[in-house]
Amino acid sequence: MPIPDEAAASAARSVRHLFSRRSLHVPGTRLGAIAFPAPTSRRDHWHYWWQAHFLDCLLDEHLRDPAGNALSEARKLARGIWLRNGGRWLNSYYDDMAWLALALQRLDAVEGRRRPRRRVRVLGDALRSAHTDELGGGIFWNTTRDYKNTATTAPAALFFARAGESGRAQELLGWLRTRVHDPATGLYLDGVKADGSAGGVVDRRVFTYNQGTVLGALVAAGGRENLEHAADLVDAISRSSADDDGALPLGSSGDGGLFTGILGRYLALAVSTPGIGARTAAIGRSLLGTTAERLWTGRMQARPDVFLFPPRQEGPVSLSSQLQAWTVLEAEKACR
Repeated sequence: MPIPDEAAASAARSVRHLFSRRSLHVPGTRLGAIAFPAPTSRRDHWHYWWQAHFLDCLLDEHLRDPAGNALSEARKLARGIWLRNGGRWLNSYYDDMAWLALALQRLDAVEGRRRPRRRVRVLGDALRSAHTDELGGGIFWNTTRDYKNTATTAPAALFFARAGESGRAQELLGWLRTRVHDPATGLYLDGVKADGSAGGVVDRRVFTYNQGTVLGALVAAGGRENLEHAADLVDAISRSSADDDGALPLGSSGDGGLFTGILGRYLALAVSTPGIGARTAAIGRSLLGTTAERLWTGRMQARPDVFLFPPRQEGPVSLSSQLQAWTVLEAEKACR
């Protein structure tokens, strides 16, 4: 079943209508409620890193529809994140900061800024501070500094590649390839935990979003070897991560609700990268198309012209799962 042209716009409208609101009730700001219906307790966690992906989605919408108001909403969301985070950009998790650094870096690019704004520089400096020689390289997950993982190192590598720090980006990609790439499956494992030894112990869990960020970093860094490895990774994703019908698995709630959306974003980036190869591009488009079709055909009407995109669980619907749908539908449309 073909995905209609309006699918991405429908997902954007639905998320913004059901989840977007003022940050701490302050005019000129936005923040995504963590669920619909929204929690009533002020103590509910607000998920810093989900908001970074909300910002990315608004930028996707702006690139698809520059005449709309998505860029204005993105600016309001950036202010809302800063406000809700206590008037600062940093937190204790370097992966969270990497996601926001990437989104704010894109916002700078969309606005045509030649130099990054201070907030991007602050987040970039935090990522540099976590790039050390311990455990062979890579970037720490959080300020405890006992775990280096793909979830931080790969988006940081992408950030540095886009910032023109090609040497640092390639060094991080080298660590990923040396320490957490599984040649048996072609996929990337979760990370390396300090255990008192020089090399640490590898956590062999596999997550879809880690494949996406490595893929994004590889194509952003460019060069023949990186693009060849990116093509191999797309093959491995298709072979080992997709369901029997060719769709990517969809999370329904919590952090996992975003994972396949992140993979979808960087599959679309790979598909549109010159030199990636026609076969790899076709595989990526197929994965995105089949996943988008599953989301679109399974949608449920919440209000007139407003939808929720399964899979879902009983009770409130997680913002993460709806950002996942929005990201995949934008990605599918962008790479047609």
